[in-house]
Amino acid sequence: MTIINSISLWLIPVIIGFILLYGTFKRIPTYETFVEGGKEGIKISFSIIPFLVGMLVSISIFRASGAMEFFINLIRPALEFVGFPAEVAPLAIIRPISGTAALGMTTDLIATYGPDSFIGRLAATMQGSTDTTLYILTVYFGAVGIKKMGDALKVGLLADLVGIIASIVVVTLIFG
Repeated sequence: MTIINSISLWLIPVIIGFILLYGTFKRIPTYETFVEGGKEGIKISFSIIPFLVGMLVSISIFRASGAMEFFINLIRPALEFVGFPAEVAPLAIIRPISGTAALGMTTDLIATYGPDSFIGRLAATMQGSTDTTLYILTVYFGAVGIKKMGDALKVGLLADLVGIIASIVVVTLIFG
């Protein structure tokens, strides 16, 4: 275990050092290239702000309007039939939209039910097993001007669904 810890501590600095040495060997102006990348990163961060604000406002409206609770109460019988705790369903819905909102929900679930409860473990596992698909598509695809994102949306949401199902299966099998 000590060897793995040492490797993990040194791996990133070694990779960065290798890239810098390789760039210098190939006579690439590494510092200037780094600065240009930084400039481009700042431009991209400013260009995604409108998309980010739009996404955050939409999530706030969806939660504050009561639409989330209405939808969960509507599907509660089906969730209970398949053994999915309805308390975790809002997390499954919000996670593809916003990582920050999902993290807040996960924190609330763990604070309410405890980190060692089935719901707490399921929420934590689901948080780590899924991604913010709609957020990524809206912000990053929008920032670079990609208009056709149908296939990326389908694959991303399918991956989220697989992550949710895998979370339920794994937590049920391991923690019962």
